[in-house]
Amino acid sequence: MAKNFKRPDGRKNNEHRPIKAKVGIIPNADGSAMFSTGDTIAIAAVYGPRQMHPQHKQDPEKGVLRCTYTMNSFSVSDRIRPGPSRRSMEIGKITQWALEPAVMLEKFPSTVVDVHINIIQADAGTRCAGINAASMALAHAGIPMKGLISSISVGKLDKNVVVDLSKEEEDFEEGEGATDIPISMTSDKELTHIQLDGKIDKKQLKEAIKLAEEACEEIKKIQTKALKESLGNEESVDEDKDKDKNKEKSE
Repeated sequence: MAKNFKRPDGRKNNEHRPIKAKVGIIPNADGSAMFSTGDTIAIAAVYGPRQMHPQHKQDPEKGVLRCTYTMNSFSVSDRIRPGPSRRSMEIGKITQWALEPAVMLEKFPSTVVDVHINIIQADAGTRCAGINAASMALAHAGIPMKGLISSISVGKLDKNVVVDLSKEEEDFEEGEGATDIPISMTSDKELTHIQLDGKIDKKQLKEAIKLAEEACEEIKKIQTKALKESLGNEESVDEDKDKDKNKEKSE
């Protein structure tokens, strides 16, 4: 990285935007979650497992994970046409592939689990935010999983590899050949999804994956914390009790 390199918002090359996460935001869904990074906000709702219709699409050996991705027409400053597009269908399929390695579909054969992702505000990194929200929503729904899936986008800015590009940074880089690398991985850092839009050499690609691993570790902690809080995390209660005891001793 160049010595004098500085990002527009002052972040370091390995620093993601502020993240917020919460589960249980849609009461009539079996599981739901919100994940935001910077000004990008994704909401995911899970329904199922339930019997797959039509029957000829059922798999007697395992369940089916079905993901839909939608950017609301008001999610960007220039309103987009509502309804499915080629891009949204592609991202829905990518989301499915990213999540499937963690979901124990063999536990519920002949059924389907539907995951609906809505981007209500977009400022880059929407597919990764959607995957993070969907992973949390699946866990919140009680779907058997081997672990959470965490996702982050890595890109190049002024020839420097950086984590979590904002829309401003993406627009700046477009004239010089933008490079965007969305990456998803398991808790054990096994890749479940990687895309490359643009050009990058082997050395920088290795750097990008390493930065993604570090960022996904932080994201996983935030996802886990949100899920624990939804259950009334007993650990935080115990910590408060310990603090009170220490305070009494000091007094």
